Amino acid sequence: MAIQFTLNGEPRSVEADPEKPLLWVLREDLAMPGTKFGCGAGLCGACTVHLDGSAIRSCLTPVSAAEGMAVTTIEGVAKGAVGRAVAQAWTELDVPQCGYCQAGQIMSAVALLAQTPRPSDADIDAAMAGNLCRCSTYVRIRAAIRKAAGRKAADAGGKAGGEARS
Repeated sequence: MAIQFTLNGEPRSVEADPEKPLLWVLREDLAMPGTKFGCGAGLCGACTVHLDGSAIRSCLTPVSAAEGMAVTTIEGVAKGAVGRAVAQAWTELDVPQCGYCQAGQIMSAVALLAQTPRPSDADIDAAMAGNLCRCSTYVRIRAAIRKAAGRKAADAGGKAGGEARS
């Protein structure tokens, strides 16, 4: 069955079993290896992507759920201002240690900042709770989210309304 959606801003059509997890369509069929397989049960967050701007676990989401929607992966997240701010903060603060979970961490952070440009610590905790990091870089992750929020606010200061979505 042909399933059509937008992937990182580009229209795509893929022949796949409608129940095949979006994660495997991205990795195997569309050569987007940045989205990682972690637990396969939606518990670790390594497979996080955006579906119409919302962070979802692609290991649990059938590709048919993406029909007609916009999918953003780690490969395309920096096309938006929020994604660029998060990526820059991640780099400046040297957030990753092993790096395996970081694509999912970044995708969740971008979704948070797109919805809540000035998150409280409680907002950050709630948004990031489903993303596990075996290396325990949580302190650096929180600092990078705060830094990206500050940068995003500063960038929007010179523009009317700023940009809400990545």
